[in-house]
Amino acid sequence: MEKAEVLNDFFASVFTGKCLSHTAQVTEGRDWENAEPPTVGEDQVQEYLRNLKVPKSMGPDELHLWVLRELVDEVAKPLSIIFEKSWQSGEDSTNWKRGNITPIFKKGKKEDPGNYRPVSLTSVPGKIMEQTLLETMLRHMENKEVISDSQHGFTKGKSCLTNLVAFYDGVTASVDKGRATDVISLDLCKAFDTVLHHILVSTLERHGFDGWTTRGIECTLSKFADDTKLCGVVDTLEGRDAIQRDLDRLERWACENCVNFNKAKCKLLHVGRRNSKHDYRLGEEWIESSPEEKDLGVLIDEKLDMSRQCALAAQKANHVLGCIKRSVTSRSREVILPLYSALVRPHLEYCVQLWGPQYRRDMELLERVQRRP
Repeated sequence: MEKAEVLNDFFASVFTGKCLSHTAQVTEGRDWENAEPPTVGEDQVQEYLRNLKVPKSMGPDELHLWVLRELVDEVAKPLSIIFEKSWQSGEDSTNWKRGNITPIFKKGKKEDPGNYRPVSLTSVPGKIMEQTLLETMLRHMENKEVISDSQHGFTKGKSCLTNLVAFYDGVTASVDKGRATDVISLDLCKAFDTVLHHILVSTLERHGFDGWTTRGIECTLSKFADDTKLCGVVDTLEGRDAIQRDLDRLERWACENCVNFNKAKCKLLHVGRRNSKHDYRLGEEWIESSPEEKDLGVLIDEKLDMSRQCALAAQKANHVLGCIKRSVTSRSREVILPLYSALVRPHLEYCVQLWGPQYRRDMELLERVQRRP
């Protein structure tokens, strides 16, 4: 109980109150009250219900996913009416706002509550409503080209792999031409918890979202990835100054939007020959340089050599294989193959298109994992 209270106090402390320094910019001349209110189709809700993954956990309302999927024809109509009324009124069910919070350990010292990520398990109907709203928002952003090509998080057709391949394709192209390049990994402090609703709403309205949508955001806030990287060619003074100007702009943006960079976790990677290893500032603090850094789960070093990543993947896979060997007595193909596919292969195949082994020793290291009895 004491541990739960400590974690709860910390999670509550990171939320930000009203930000007085932010001035909302509201688009004038838009009478959204007279616009046609949004609707939610029964067939749209039916599609979400039929695609529910039954093994997933229930929310605090203890409404099992199997029940919803089996009764899709009976519950789709009333749910679509509830979703539509909620969207139009800007009010959400109190039960759908409740959630079971589970702290997930990330890394570092286990006694530090800051090293835990709160994961909220909420009501399934509430999540379906969020998906309905999100689908409408994403369609609008795609039509209006609100999201730039550099954003890969929670974007249809993009993933961690596309982010890494697109980014490091540019980095390796510069290095192949003999040009020094600096890569800066940025980290926002508790970005998902500190985004202020009124700032988010004013930003959405500036991008053309009507008031029906932004009014409902107060109840159905979706989360987006916050990992950001910055890079540039730095073999000239102009290139180094350009990176510093970008960092200054990002710092001003963070101050205006009442979010903070975790400057202790922001890292600088110097890549390429004859790199002058210039230092950069984020606000008043200097960014620490590092010979290697994890980027979306892939270890990148200053030589762009993937041997360390191959060794890390093999180590994780061997660790899981050891756990399987100690825990499962059967060695039959019917038992081991599903376990291997579900628990071991993801470590060997995650973003392998980026870090695939180039040297024979790395290939043999990964092959030994697959040949392990």
